[in-house]
Order: sequence, then C-alpha cells, then structure tokens
Amino acid sequence: MKYKIKITPIDRWVIDPVNRFIGKSTTGGIVLFLSAVIALILANSPWKDAYHNIWEHKISFGIDSNFMLDKTLHHWINDGLMAVFFFVVGLELKREIIGGELSNPRKAILPIVAGFGGMFFPAVIYLLFNPTGEAHSGWGIPMATDIAFALGVLFLLGKRVPVSLKVFLTVLAIADDLGAVLVIAFFYTSDISFSSLIVGSVFMLLLIASNLLGVRNTFYYGILGVAGVWLAFLMSGVHATIAGVLAAFTIPANVKVDEIGFIAKMKDYLNKFKHADPNGVPTVTPEQLHILEDMRTLSKQAMTPLQRLEHGMHPFVTYVVMPIFALANAGVTITSDSTSSGMSFVALGVIFGLLVGKFIGIVGVSSLLIKLNIAPLPEGMTIKHLIGVGFLASIGFTMSLFIANLAFKNQMLIQQAKMGILIASLIGGLLGFFFLYFSTKKSAVKITEANIH
Repeated sequence: MKYKIKITPIDRWVIDPVNRFIGKSTTGGIVLFLSAVIALILANSPWKDAYHNIWEHKISFGIDSNFMLDKTLHHWINDGLMAVFFFVVGLELKREIIGGELSNPRKAILPIVAGFGGMFFPAVIYLLFNPTGEAHSGWGIPMATDIAFALGVLFLLGKRVPVSLKVFLTVLAIADDLGAVLVIAFFYTSDISFSSLIVGSVFMLLLIASNLLGVRNTFYYGILGVAGVWLAFLMSGVHATIAGVLAAFTIPANVKVDEIGFIAKMKDYLNKFKHADPNGVPTVTPEQLHILEDMRTLSKQAMTPLQRLEHGMHPFVTYVVMPIFALANAGVTITSDSTSSGMSFVALGVIFGLLVGKFIGIVGVSSLLIKLNIAPLPEGMTIKHLIGVGFLASIGFTMSLFIANLAFKNQMLIQQAKMGILIASLIGGLLGFFFLYFSTKKSAVKITEANIH
C-alpha cells in the first residue's frame, strides 16, 4: 500500500539535519569540546575581563529579606543547571540498576570495581603531592571521568573497537559518577541546616509515596523535585546536585500497559481509525482525533516515566547544560605565571592522579580480577582495549572542574586545578585515541582481508 509523508522545506533543510546531528553519538562530546575551546579563547582574548566578570553578576530570587537566594551566575550554573545534569545521571543509574548492565552482577562486577579502583588510586596519588594544607581538600578532583568526552573519543574510532568496549566504558563511567555523587554528598558540603534538610526529606518521602501510589505524571515529580527537594537541599548546605540524583530515584520505572496489552489495544485503535469515515479535507474528523489521542495516551502508558524523562531531557543536558557549564568553568587565562601554575603541587597531583592513578586503578584492578577468575573480560575485548580505556578514563573535564569549584575557595588553587585538569584530559584523550587507533588497525585490516577471500 502506498502512503504519503509530506516533507516540507523546513523539514528537509532544518529539522532533519538537526535531528541527524543530535542523533550522532559523537556530537555531545564535540559540542562540549567546542564550548571548552571557546571558553579558553575568550579567557585569553582582549575581552577576558568581560568574560570573567559576566559569571560574577548576582541574580536574586525571593519574597523578602527573610527568604532570598542571592547567588552569582556562576553559582546558579553550578548549583542549578548541574542539578539537572545530576538528575539525568540519576535516571541513567536507576535504569541501569533495574534493567541495564548493572542488573547482572556477573557482567557488571568488572567495570564497577574498575571504576572504583579508578577513583581510589587517583585520590591517593593526589594526596602524595598534597598531604597537608588547604590544597589537601582537592583529593576528589582527579577521581572523576567525563563520560561524554570519553565516549565521544571512543565513538570516533567507529568499528575499530567492539561494542563490548563501549558498554564497558559506559558502565565504568556510571559507577564513577555514582562514586563522585557520594564523594560530593559526604565530603564537599558546607555547614548543614537540619531544618532545611528535614523539609527536603519530607518532599522526598512524598515523592516516594507518590510512586508507590501509582502517580506517573512527570510534571508532578518535576515540580516537587525542584520546588521541594532541590530548593531545600540548596538551603541546607548539602550540595543541591545531590537532590537531582535522589529525586531521579523516585521516578517510576514500570509500565502501565505491558507489551501484549499494548499490541492488542493498538491493533484495536488502528482498526477503528481505518474504518472511521474520512472527511476529505486536510483536518481529521472528531472521531479520528479521539482515536489518535487514545493512541498517544496508550503509547505513554507503554513507556516508563523514567525512560520518557531520560530520553526527553538528554538533549537538553547534552546541548545546553554541559556546554554552558564548560563556558563558565573551562576558561583559564594563560599568563606568565601559567607555567608555574601547571607545575604546582595541586596541578601535578591532578595530572598524575588522572593519568597514572586512573590507569593503575582501571587496568591494574581489572587485570587482577581477570587473573583471579573473579570476573571475565567482556567478549570481544582484549587487554589492549582495556589499556585504551585506562587512558580515556583520565579525561576528567566536567566532573573534575565541578569538584574543583567545591574543593577550593582560593581562586589561585582553582586555577591550578583547572590547568591540571585541562592538561591531563588533553593528554589522556590523545593517548587513548591513538593507542586504540594503532593497536586495532592491524586486526581491522585482517578482518577486511578475510572477508574478501
């Protein structure tokens, strides 16, 4: 049967190309990288003062002087927008635990333990460089891996690397994110206001109860999550991004209509639509409109609210939240003192923590588990692939920059940490890419030749 789908000029020249661009796996990493480059250019341009000053503008929200939130734009980005980022991280974590790679202990144990090993050793190496003083509190900076950048580099390699390697890195980064959230929650919080924390806990209990009672409206969870949990945590002293993760774990992860019911009911609607009398004009009849509305409602009931939210919010986080965060945090002004900043103990602790600590933690711990037959190497992966992941995991960027702003109040230490993060992330990304590129080149050629013969 022939059917028509009308393609308008706006579809052909704008909507379809944008959707293809957004749909590519590498796009998020590319946009994040470009944002970081723009920030560095602006921070070292004649407009550098304007660039730094714009983030210090105060933005206030409140009713009166007794209830007023007065923070800089930089703080709103790091405490507000990044809470949205952590909310999506929480959704991904819950999905993976319920029905993803983290749901199978046998498959998940290797990347999970490797992820935590890749957090422990970087912290130890950093502390070797900074055992005491104010710089000591930066031990959490080299613990994090930037999943967007790391996966972006991996996807640039295309078919040179197996799918199992991409899954391994994804699970490792998710475990890493979970560890980073716990570190922020327990070690990077200010003085705690227990009254605000109690208010936030009450809203959390309300969200959990709503889930158990069967409430599935994502807008409802969004209102309570933002106006209740996030706002209360923001005022409590516990970092507000933790609210994003906790709120995400309350989102329902079950369907209202199972697959069999969905198929049967959808067939019924399609049959009704097929036999509904058309009106011969571009608009549909009231009967057809009601059937289409019922089909849309049924489709929503066949999806979990958790996956609907994750799917809907992922582009916003990837193309709005993270680029804005990079613009606000990656701008390091390079001066005559930059060499000394890059050679400071803070920067060296971050550089060696990310490059050496991540490698030892991931490759060393994974090799030990494999040798002891505690966990197998995923099918299709080799030790060379594991080494490549060890290098790529040293890309700390987003999470490391975020923790650096929490760890230090001294701007000089923050600048030193940023310098270390940028140097380590650049070196780790290049090492990982070229190692995997050249170590998998011969095997790719052999496969091609075998297919020809």
